[in-house]
Amino acid sequence: MGKAERRQKHLDDGWRAIERNDLGRAEELARIALEKTPGDADFLRILGTTLLIQGRCSEALAPLQSAFGKARGKGAGYHLGHCHLALGDPQSAIAVLEREVKAFPDFAEAHNLLGVALAERFRYEEARRVFTSAIERNPRFSEAYNNMGNALIKLERVEDAIPYFIKTIELQSQFAPAHNNLGIAYRQVKRLDKAIACHQQAIALAPDYTDAHTNLGLDYQEADRIEEAIECYRGAIGINPDCAEAHASLGTAYQEIGKSEEAIACYEKALAIKPDDAESRWLLAMSPIPVVRGATDDLAHFRSAFSRRLSELDQWVDSTRLAEAFKAVGVPTPFYLAYQEEDNRDLLGRHGALCARIMADWYAHQNFAPPKTRNSKEVIRVGVVSRHFQSHSVWNALVKGWFDQLDRERFSLHAFYTGFDEDVETLFARAHAAHFEQGRRPLQQWVEAITGQRLDVLIYPEIGMDPITVRLASLRLARVQVAAWGHPETTGLPTIDYYLSAEDLEPASAQDNYTEKLVALPHLGCYYKPPQVIAAPPDLNSLGIDPGSPLLLCPGVPFKYAPQYDRVFTEIARRIGRCQFVFFIHKTHQLSEKLRQRLEVVFAQNQMDISKCVTFIPWQQWAGFYGLLKRADVVLDTIGFSGFNTAVQAVECGAPIVTREGRFLRGRFASGILKRLGLQELVAESEDEYVALAVKLVQDSEYRERVRGRIEASRHLLFDDPAPIRALEDFLVAASSRS
Repeated sequence: MGKAERRQKHLDDGWRAIERNDLGRAEELARIALEKTPGDADFLRILGTTLLIQGRCSEALAPLQSAFGKARGKGAGYHLGHCHLALGDPQSAIAVLEREVKAFPDFAEAHNLLGVALAERFRYEEARRVFTSAIERNPRFSEAYNNMGNALIKLERVEDAIPYFIKTIELQSQFAPAHNNLGIAYRQVKRLDKAIACHQQAIALAPDYTDAHTNLGLDYQEADRIEEAIECYRGAIGINPDCAEAHASLGTAYQEIGKSEEAIACYEKALAIKPDDAESRWLLAMSPIPVVRGATDDLAHFRSAFSRRLSELDQWVDSTRLAEAFKAVGVPTPFYLAYQEEDNRDLLGRHGALCARIMADWYAHQNFAPPKTRNSKEVIRVGVVSRHFQSHSVWNALVKGWFDQLDRERFSLHAFYTGFDEDVETLFARAHAAHFEQGRRPLQQWVEAITGQRLDVLIYPEIGMDPITVRLASLRLARVQVAAWGHPETTGLPTIDYYLSAEDLEPASAQDNYTEKLVALPHLGCYYKPPQVIAAPPDLNSLGIDPGSPLLLCPGVPFKYAPQYDRVFTEIARRIGRCQFVFFIHKTHQLSEKLRQRLEVVFAQNQMDISKCVTFIPWQQWAGFYGLLKRADVVLDTIGFSGFNTAVQAVECGAPIVTREGRFLRGRFASGILKRLGLQELVAESEDEYVALAVKLVQDSEYRERVRGRIEASRHLLFDDPAPIRALEDFLVAASSRS
């Protein structure tokens, strides 16, 4: 056997040893050969590949680099690219793999790995094209289909991603990551039953698959199955205590059910594992804001803690972290701050300034085309960005009236629907819009879609209720940008110029509560159609309600009830005697239970048995809810954060309402409605007066019936009011002329 033949046999033995996973033998053969010929590129490849497979990437890098510099055979760049990726250097991997696919264009595995490297650098569109090339070269390349699906998810093309994961599973049914990824896609398009099934299958295939346990928890949390979600997160942490995502997700679950202290501990653990995770930083900053407060909770302490956390977050987001921080903006928001009857302008102004600073940096690093100019003689172009172009309180109270009544000869409406659920209201919006865009898409595409419409005025009806709207509203996408009271609180954003509110809903010094310039439209500030009331007579016995007791309906969600006002229930009960306060169990039933326990303490302190006068009943369908409104002796509005749609629905059912007028817009909805009806006498100025009004309505049946009659006679004043629309049109004309 000649020298060349012996060398080839030695090479073949080395590669065969790798194939049968005899890595020690492969390394030995390579090192023996390299002692004789130190620069032999082929044996350098064997050595580097062997070390790479063993996870000894730092040792593998030098021989693989030497082999790539000398050898021109297929695979040298592929293994070096793998090594760079394993060492956390995707940019170097890209440079190597681009040379590899250029030299060997049919090398499907190299195309696939290049796509992985590009995705690591957030170059998802380029990655998608490269994965396409890999699949074209090998139509049965299951890994490339899976990677393509992941890239499409990153591009927010979730529906397009689903067939790629399904194809992966067809080719490799036991591949747990594909089942996991398919579940992620299904969750994002709200097909939760399928998402749960996929993640359960991934766990069945790989019981210690941490990500699948975490994702199953996210499915359950999305489906309001919070206890099951918590168990999944705990299971993921049990498998891998260093899984930062599982700790953070467990924190969000605890936060959702009102366990703030447990949530904070989870976020801190996540950050101990992954200190530079912006989302966990943001979650920690928002965590001091309680969802439902306990009876003895110190509100000043919570607000001080939030202020401190917000300052820490602002300092943490320095120039080195700005680029990645945009992913955390709006996830979450300080949403529950509005449920504290306190002046939030300073806190929200600081939060808004941080959001705008981060998003301005993001925008500056995008390659957006300059905005196009438009003909000033055209109709005024008004954009509306909302998560709720569907049957929802924001749409019903505010947005539908704009789409129904604005003069189309003077204004064109351009709708940007960041959700994807559809109903008859979605169809109504689409039919009344000059331009309608809907669906899941990346932030960059939303920006391009909005700026591409060359808007004069851009309105955000409910900033603070959806992450994508917070990010968009933190940018300057139109000359004039406006918020409205779908979320009835100042946005704090320096990018929002005006806040649309209503004369009947604001106190005299209302401007002091806003960072935006307040625009108070006439009356209730909205064009509202009367709700269609189809009531089903309630079966009180089946609901656990005493039919012989006066019925006081308490329709607020748990976080609208502030503990300092709990005493009104005990005082009303003490003065009336036998009665029934009826609350509704929230979809997150733990919040209702926390409220019930808090009320139990207050009743016990007053030597009263809560079980005799407080009932929590299941959430009702509309017919059942309207039936209870019609049956109620009185509807008790929540103090501090009033209910607009609920008050309108009560009026339409002829139900007497008692409210206490609040200090801020959010506490004055029912009072504005009652005053509009000429029923100022039902608007209390104090909690004691609130109690007295409720007692009078329950005990004086003649007075209660007179009130019902007056409501029925005057309720037409709430509906089909053109004055707010005409004033809104005047505002839009004036605002659109702003330079």
